[in-house]
Amino acid sequence: MSVTHLGMPTVPGKGNIVEPSPFPQVAELELGKIQMRTNLARATSTIRGKRLARVAEVPNWEELRDHGSAVKTAVMDRLPELLEQFEHNVTARGGHVHWARDADEANAIVARLVEEHAPVLDTGRREVIKVKSMATQEIGLNEHLEEIGIDAYETDLAELIVQLGHDRPSHILVPAIHRNRREIREIFLREMPDVDPDLTDDPTALAEASRKHLRRKFLSTPVAVSGANFGIAETGTLSVVESEGNGRMCVTLPETLITVMGIEKILPRFADLGTFMQLLPRSSTGERMNPYTSFWTGVTPGDGPQNVHVVLLDNGRTRALADEHGRQALHCIRCSACMNVCPVYERTGGHAYGSVYPGPIGAILSPLLTGTDAGANDTLPYASSLCGACYDACPVKIDIPQMLVRLRNEDTETKARKTGRLPRTQLDAALTAASWVMSDGRRMAVAEKSLPLAHLLTGPEGIRSLPGVAGKWTHSRTLPQPPEQSFRSWWKKERGTR
Repeated sequence: MSVTHLGMPTVPGKGNIVEPSPFPQVAELELGKIQMRTNLARATSTIRGKRLARVAEVPNWEELRDHGSAVKTAVMDRLPELLEQFEHNVTARGGHVHWARDADEANAIVARLVEEHAPVLDTGRREVIKVKSMATQEIGLNEHLEEIGIDAYETDLAELIVQLGHDRPSHILVPAIHRNRREIREIFLREMPDVDPDLTDDPTALAEASRKHLRRKFLSTPVAVSGANFGIAETGTLSVVESEGNGRMCVTLPETLITVMGIEKILPRFADLGTFMQLLPRSSTGERMNPYTSFWTGVTPGDGPQNVHVVLLDNGRTRALADEHGRQALHCIRCSACMNVCPVYERTGGHAYGSVYPGPIGAILSPLLTGTDAGANDTLPYASSLCGACYDACPVKIDIPQMLVRLRNEDTETKARKTGRLPRTQLDAALTAASWVMSDGRRMAVAEKSLPLAHLLTGPEGIRSLPGVAGKWTHSRTLPQPPEQSFRSWWKKERGTR
């Protein structure tokens, strides 16, 4: 099939968040969940430490990052050509390729394939097993299938925890990062009909309970749905990288395998994997290599799935591709390194972002895919301190801080076009006043004369409460006591000159 739709506008799906609320409102609620914040801080700290140790072992780490970035840049420049090459090679090896402009098309394709290959059970419903896939979360596949009588069972341990807990993922790589092992035990005892009532919260016991729970599904379900970390254009090969082996069960045991892959996941050559197989595991889980990396190419008679389908998902990606600067967001290999170093994500968690892709990468990817005026996307670029830690951690050098600034500017200009004026808030007024004072030395000197009085009135405990927009700052932190004198005053006193 032709790739003529590349570059055309898409109608993105809503994913599994129907009407997301603005980031500040949701973040304020999430900040109040003390146990969640404790779980997040412990988990992200552990992952950060492991990643730093593994990266330090690689003397040419920066060269690997440069090469990974260069490969992804070349992919974006040649994307239509590479996708057609990929389609040709998948088809030549017995597979089938389907093109989906948006979530609705992708969901309809998967649903039709499941209905063709999965039998109706005694319950009157069909079943599929799934290995973790951000693309299927993005399009809300599970919810769509459930509505038409198809039950999708997650087999990734973290995704299973989220599904059984009637929860939502809060992390790209570790969807249940906001849960601790005691909470997981309670979920298993409540939701698993065949679980041992004496189950403990020991990680080994929890893993064994999930293994027994899933085993029957692996052996009896004829249709599986997977994502893909990479698709290789020159061979038509697909790859899933994971840590538990459940993904390998999904892509080898069922008779029918349906892979939903974002069009940006293409790599030109098999040899390019050498770089990304070093970057991805170290950046994601702090491992030298992933325990399980599965590859499959088309159909092999008598071995593995005999009905192999690939759904190439656009869903706003050509919109991002058309943005000369923003297209670098499509370089993302979903390692989650940016989330694990982000001070905002660590305190608010993934649910605060109101989108399938949370954290720094989600703050740019969601607005790029669907626009800053879609849902609560206009608030996401502001969910950052612009500290730059995400750029330093990104294995393919996506300049997330720079794009956040650009998206903030785009949001401001969009609102100005709609209203005929720039939006005015307390923060705008405060920044305007500060700019006026600080742009003139004499005005700054007059303002500094208030420091001794502010120092006296505040006291050593600092400022714990401020009115208006400044109150959002002091709600979670204390401003230190102002100094007794300004540097200008100190210099004049000590040196006798201005």
